[in-house]
Amino acid sequence: MSDPAPIRPRRSALYLPASNARAIDKARTLDCDVVILDLEDAVAPDQKAAARDAAVAAMRGGGFGHRELVVRANALDTAWGADDLAALAGSGVAAVLLPKVSAPATLAQARATLGDGPALWAMIETCRAILDLPAIVGAADATGLAALVVGTNDLAKEMRCRPGATRAPLLPILTQVVLAARMAGLIALDGVCNVLDDDAVVEAECRQGLDWGFDGKTLIHPAQIAAANRVFTPAPAEVEWAQTVEAAFALPDNAGKGAIRVEGKMVELLHLEEARRTLAIVGAIARGVAGR
Repeated sequence: MSDPAPIRPRRSALYLPASNARAIDKARTLDCDVVILDLEDAVAPDQKAAARDAAVAAMRGGGFGHRELVVRANALDTAWGADDLAALAGSGVAAVLLPKVSAPATLAQARATLGDGPALWAMIETCRAILDLPAIVGAADATGLAALVVGTNDLAKEMRCRPGATRAPLLPILTQVVLAARMAGLIALDGVCNVLDDDAVVEAECRQGLDWGFDGKTLIHPAQIAAANRVFTPAPAEVEWAQTVEAAFALPDNAGKGAIRVEGKMVELLHLEEARRTLAIVGAIARGVAGR
């Protein structure tokens, strides 16, 4: 298993076309936790090279504050993928998001180009990727894979399924992605919501992702950020309970115990671990807000 990723919020990960200078400037002011500059789907073929240069310039220009900066490259089997990775190798980007990762060989090829540079995030958006998830996450230590990102639209297209409002056909797949990510200590981000003008729909899909175990949600419009941040921020009652659990285990009478009674409930060390994770996320969110 790879070392756990640093505890930091990834509630909202916003895709923005790297070819759009105004969008990049705006990203420096948005409340999202992660900015994903896109060189792939959002960029026309004749703009690929310019978008790549713009992404590198944006990273070197800085100004993104607490936001984690990720670039989605083009697939390695395209005319642009190798050049994307070569440009990003020493750019200072936190991670490179690889599209359509279906086998560990793709991760190994990318790592060979990136050297000891940024972490790898993998788009899980093909049927083969779902069937090969154990092998993909099994390569995490060797390749620096840090996150799985679900590409729900591409998956639905390849499966020829109709997710609908409940995303029922995709739910077993979402479970598999979360299981694989947790098995390897990776981040797991849910796919995008295609609805832009109905906050209730966006919030409901974010809540579904939270219930399924995801760390956050990928987004396609700034209007979706507030809902994602709201849902994936631990609720006050959850924070209060985490503080209570941590304080109870810290009492001298409970030193060395693996299970204790807290407010009429049996609480084990696994609950303490989850409580500390909740408090760490809340602390990271607070630091991010203070730093804006």
